[in-house]
Amino acid sequence: MIVKVSKDELYKRLGDIQNIAEKKTTIPILSNFLLEVSREKSTVYATDLEMAIGEPIEIIEIEKSGVICLPARKIFEIAKEVAGDIHIEEDDMNWIKMKSGKSSYRIAALNPDEYPHWPTLGDNTGFQIKTEKLADMLDRTIYCAGENDPRYALNGVLFHVLGKDKKIILVGTDGHRLAVIYSDMEMDTEEEIKAILPRRAVMELRRLITGLQDDIRFEIAKNHIRFFLGEKVFLTKLIEGTYPNYEQVIPVNNNKSVVMDREEFTKTLRRVSVIGREKSRVVRVDLEKDQINVFATDPELGEAQDGLKVEYDGEPITLGFNSRYVLEAVASMKSQNIIMELLDTLTPTLLLEEGNKDYKCVLMPMRI
Repeated sequence: MIVKVSKDELYKRLGDIQNIAEKKTTIPILSNFLLEVSREKSTVYATDLEMAIGEPIEIIEIEKSGVICLPARKIFEIAKEVAGDIHIEEDDMNWIKMKSGKSSYRIAALNPDEYPHWPTLGDNTGFQIKTEKLADMLDRTIYCAGENDPRYALNGVLFHVLGKDKKIILVGTDGHRLAVIYSDMEMDTEEEIKAILPRRAVMELRRLITGLQDDIRFEIAKNHIRFFLGEKVFLTKLIEGTYPNYEQVIPVNNNKSVVMDREEFTKTLRRVSVIGREKSRVVRVDLEKDQINVFATDPELGEAQDGLKVEYDGEPITLGFNSRYVLEAVASMKSQNIIMELLDTLTPTLLLEEGNKDYKCVLMPMRI
């Protein structure tokens, strides 16, 4: 291969793959990327065996086509630091020469034939969704997904497609809290499909769609899901296993309702949670007529108390919550007022946006 590429173009394309090309891996080739150059199309490709990304790269001059496998981090750093266009020449199968201005490099390369192949999906079902809609749905569920949970299915976000109802539902839960969002979506299938995307893949997908203007096409297969993000293609393995029945977790009989200003409640909770045990982050919430009081205690630091006016005419009740879970749920909401629906001290609490039944957050109370 003998080519010339813009440093900005190479820097941009390699920036997209940095989270996928593994930096610490027992398989050295996974910290590399493939650069495939032909006169028809040139592509940058990276994978960590769980996720894969491919995107076109613009080559200024092509003297000789080819495929090379280079270290992703080092080439990214070189593209960042050099002053001008980069001349890349394949010395032999194991070395690559790079020149830019007065700078020159000789970089060890790996055999591109040993790089993992792009997975094939097989039978799949395709969909299309607005970018803004998908971004919003991801933002409202990913924070609830588990991390390193032994119940492996919880370490991701569920994509639940209801073909007959023309709906897509995204769900995240770690067993202590749950977020679910419903949305209409046009589709040509009447199938019901469930796909669990790993948390890390969802975070990468969210990063990649930032600023994207086009609608997103995606295809769900038995073991993979593939997204077409403008000129990029992003693919991830799905988590095997059965996702919990999230509908059973959402309380329907909570008969105590509290309406409060979202921003004021957030400020109150933040002020109180400054004092509190670092591990449990527990706060006590006392509800009485038109008033909510929040308390936090740490035996080594002291205690804190704050409150605010709310709309509530039920019986007095005291509950305990993880303050971080409550703050993250409230932060995902957009309405001026939020609604907290309760039953008792042990039944899951439901958080809703005022006027919006399509987004629900469920929090398990803590014993205090």
